[in-house]
Amino acid sequence: MNDSTLETTTIRVWDWPVRVFHWSLALCVFIAYFTGESERYSWLHQTLGYAAAGLIAFRLVWGAVGTRYARFQAFVRGPQAVWAYLKSIRQGHAQHHVGHNPVGGVAVLLLMGLVVLTALSGWVIAAGDAPGWQEELHELAANTLMMVVAVHVLGVVLSSRLHRENLVLAMLSGFKQGHAHQGIARSWWVLGLLLLLALAAFVLSQLPL
Repeated sequence: MNDSTLETTTIRVWDWPVRVFHWSLALCVFIAYFTGESERYSWLHQTLGYAAAGLIAFRLVWGAVGTRYARFQAFVRGPQAVWAYLKSIRQGHAQHHVGHNPVGGVAVLLLMGLVVLTALSGWVIAAGDAPGWQEELHELAANTLMMVVAVHVLGVVLSSRLHRENLVLAMLSGFKQGHAHQGIARSWWVLGLLLLLALAAFVLSQLPL
């Protein structure tokens, strides 16, 4: 039976680990970026940079073994799929994806790669005796990251309008509209809680005495 003939209902799409990762990473990146020039909060800048890198490490693992829509294989697509999605938007009948669409998949990979580059270059600088180009690389990576974040936010707004669904609310609640067989069975809330507690413990452990 074609999915278009099935009745839609509220289904669970995003598990707790994905949601905790998403919003924790956003918070870490945002605060780290705006404390980058502060001597008083340099400890917080570095701590959140390392925390962001740790979150990426977790996401790489969860992207391999996690729930249906958390896995990279569910949303990382080749150039043809990305182009087909963009073409469908231009033609006025945008493809609908329960999880990330192909363009969103590209954004996820870009964001993760830029976070790693920013954190790694920052770690080299913090270690001392870094060449000048490392600082330039760190600043360039951070600024590029923020630009990609801005484009990502615009993409979320556009997709929400095109598909008449609130993607921000979905990433908060974990639920979207879809067919019953498309939903995930478990929310993995315990793992999400452990991730959040580990992140909080790390940040608190770095508080200056």
